Amino acid sequence: MKLRLSLMVVATFAILLSMSSCVKNYTCHCDIVYTGYPGLPDSSSQEYQVKDSKSGAKSKCEKESASYTNNGIKTVETCYIY
Repeated sequence: MKLRLSLMVVATFAILLSMSSCVKNYTCHCDIVYTGYPGLPDSSSQEYQVKDSKSGAKSKCEKESASYTNNGIKTVETCYIY
């Protein structure tokens, strides 16, 4: 009986350890470029943390990439996992 309980405890610990090791903090880096008129701000970048599996963090980060045009000013934001 004690052997079975010990095996259950070890198995539970191993499962929890394997599940938690997949979730990590990743840095999402976004480059922002403005074009269309002279005198616009220089390119800039932003970073933020994403806590997820690698594929989940990559997907969430890349969803932030976009392109906007407003009054002739084009803004392109490109995001990737750092």
